Amino acid sequence: MKAYKFEIFTSVIQENIRVGLYKPGFKLPAVRQIKEIYKLSTSTVQQGYDDLVARGLIESIPRSGYYVLDSQVKVYKGIKKERPVVRDAVFEDRLSLTTSSYTGSRVNEFNVAAPGDLLIPQKLILRTMQQVIRESGLGLLKYYPAAGSSLLRQSLAERAAANQTILNPEELLITDGALQALYIALSAVCSPGDVIAVESPCVFSALEVIRVLRLKVIEIPVDPIYGFDLDFLRKACLVNDIKAVMVTPNFHNPTGTQLTDVQKKTMLSIALENGFAVIENDVYGDLNYSGPRPTTIKSFDQSGIVMTYSSFSKTLAPGIRLGWLSAGKFLGRAEQIRFALGSTVSPIYQETVYKLISTSSFDRHIRKFRNYLAKNAHQTMTLLSDFFPEGTHMTRPAGGYHGWVRLPDSVPVDKFYLACATIGVKFTPGYTFSFSGQYQQYFRIVFSDRYTQERKDAIARAGISSVRLA
Repeated sequence: MKAYKFEIFTSVIQENIRVGLYKPGFKLPAVRQIKEIYKLSTSTVQQGYDDLVARGLIESIPRSGYYVLDSQVKVYKGIKKERPVVRDAVFEDRLSLTTSSYTGSRVNEFNVAAPGDLLIPQKLILRTMQQVIRESGLGLLKYYPAAGSSLLRQSLAERAAANQTILNPEELLITDGALQALYIALSAVCSPGDVIAVESPCVFSALEVIRVLRLKVIEIPVDPIYGFDLDFLRKACLVNDIKAVMVTPNFHNPTGTQLTDVQKKTMLSIALENGFAVIENDVYGDLNYSGPRPTTIKSFDQSGIVMTYSSFSKTLAPGIRLGWLSAGKFLGRAEQIRFALGSTVSPIYQETVYKLISTSSFDRHIRKFRNYLAKNAHQTMTLLSDFFPEGTHMTRPAGGYHGWVRLPDSVPVDKFYLACATIGVKFTPGYTFSFSGQYQQYFRIVFSDRYTQERKDAIARAGISSVRLA
């Protein structure tokens, strides 16, 4: 994916801030110095610094320069680690807490993990659909191959290769979204009663798939800074016959954390040592805030034990029901399950997505979208800092569009959600992200739409309500 020219130096600054080399208050090089070092124009350097300011990483002090900014909202310290426990996947219906109510305006809904109306590239999608209809006509009303369009699968493989991941088009299955891909992957390697390891917190929809498949789970803590706890996974493997691990290495939902390449390779080695499959969710992989697109675990796998899936619902529009699964050595079983689930994905979706990703239009949209998200992440942290009670903590996501927020113990969460319902604001309660109920004081906030004044006011009202309850 084409990068902005200024990212040649802003990515270095961001990495130095992330690892602690540039601490809060550190004075950054002057515009003239950056210009000379990287051979850039003054306007490009200025644009880069403006971008870092918008992301909330640095501040500009008139007649002085640019300085690293301290986080306005502290990172929470994580959850208490306990001995690995196998639990039955019994989960009550919480669908209404994670989807839109579709009653009136959605301006106060921060619980729906999908691009907002103002950030969906409506004209681009509809124009491409119209072109597809004109060109394909009657062909769109016929059956497509069960595995999906060969041209689309080839194009997906070419895009993956450009991002260091080698996918065999013959091992790709086009699915009705990411959730169906997850269902197929789990069904291909597990039977009812089998034990799988899942990241904790874990998104509600994935937990529902586990419940339907009657699997048992070991919840592996996701550290807000370091991500998936690999040591905990190792310990779990000592006393359990784990069939698969479910993981979102790039911009985990809801914490927004990203695993390093070393961590990804380590997870793969643990899976190889213990003989279980890795089911990798990469739906947010394109939504990095800075630097190049991150690698996948699949990119390091030579054995075929990694099954990677993604979709376009999170990057284009929720109504584009098209995902894909790279099934690796489990392809035979996965093909049978995909066929049993019914006919292939809508031909018009397949042809529309194929046409979009075969041009530069999709890359331009993604670049614009991920920059909006980076700025929205900073805006969210600022709003929480300004209006929520002292002691409110939120992760600093590295990509995606989720914030994981912990309320102070002094705030009674039941009363908080009641107050939010009264003023018409919806967040996703933390207890929906686990079978154990250990996230009572947490909620997820989604910032995948533009921050209009109405949306800012909605968060402010929720924050003021929580201050009154504290």
